[in-house]
Amino acid sequence: MLSSVGRASCGATHRPVPRPCYDVLARQSLNNIRFISTTQDNRPFKNIEVEKEGHIEIISINHPEKRNCVNIETARELFSAFQSFKSSEEARVAILCGKGGTFCAGYDLTEVAAADHLGDVLLPYTNSGQAPMGPSRMIIEKPLIAAVSGYAVAGGLELSLMCDLRVAEEDTVFGVFCRRFGVPLIDGGTVRLPALIGVSRAMDMILTGRAVAAQEALQMGLANRVVPKGRALEEALMLAHQIAAFPQACLNADRRSAYNATYKAESFASAMNYEYHRALPVLEEAAKGARRFVEGEGRGGTFQDADTPPS
Repeated sequence: MLSSVGRASCGATHRPVPRPCYDVLARQSLNNIRFISTTQDNRPFKNIEVEKEGHIEIISINHPEKRNCVNIETARELFSAFQSFKSSEEARVAILCGKGGTFCAGYDLTEVAAADHLGDVLLPYTNSGQAPMGPSRMIIEKPLIAAVSGYAVAGGLELSLMCDLRVAEEDTVFGVFCRRFGVPLIDGGTVRLPALIGVSRAMDMILTGRAVAAQEALQMGLANRVVPKGRALEEALMLAHQIAAFPQACLNADRRSAYNATYKAESFASAMNYEYHRALPVLEEAAKGARRFVEGEGRGGTFQDADTPPS
């Protein structure tokens, strides 16, 4: 969870089906963003920024002088921002990033060292989903993308793991850097990391605390894209526009089923049963899609007829 030690990037070896309009939209989005300056209860944000662009929200940790380390106040702001995203009917995809060239270097250890009662910092697990790093124990029913630059270590690693996709810049470093100080992972690191990259690779990171560079992270499945330095947010926006343009009921039903199979299903049969019953409510969407295909859209595996995201 905690650490000793912005924008994101990822130069991908495997890119999605080319979607030129999303590259353009991503660049335009950087200039057409609407800032949200207050929490749900109208308190001003001090350590994060929330920006909205159509169906996409960008949540940025803005504490670069501390390498975007999270303290109690920042954790509360992040939790509030993700609660707002979770309840928004308009927002379809969220991007989490860090300002100033660093994603997040974990929890602020100066706050831990000064705490009279560690229980004030190391929050127990509750159904609210609030965690020491803020939102890392939440169950969010919509896609999240981490745009990772610089360090994503200790609690910062755990924040990236709560996202569905991680777009990493070529100089990104992942790691369980809190290992050297005897600080445990309590924001989902020991739960999500083995599920994402397998127990063997997860143990390599957890037991040694070593640094994992972007290209190795890509090879092990920790990063989904690697892009040049300074390009992670742009790439994440392209992915977000692409995801936001798809039929949402079907997309989110499949997402829920994948997570159920990973974390909750007791057997193959129960996972298959869950998948089937979660698919039934979206069959109307499927029928519309089938009619579009019959009429000629998407033949040959192309997305060209669907390149304009919904308003």
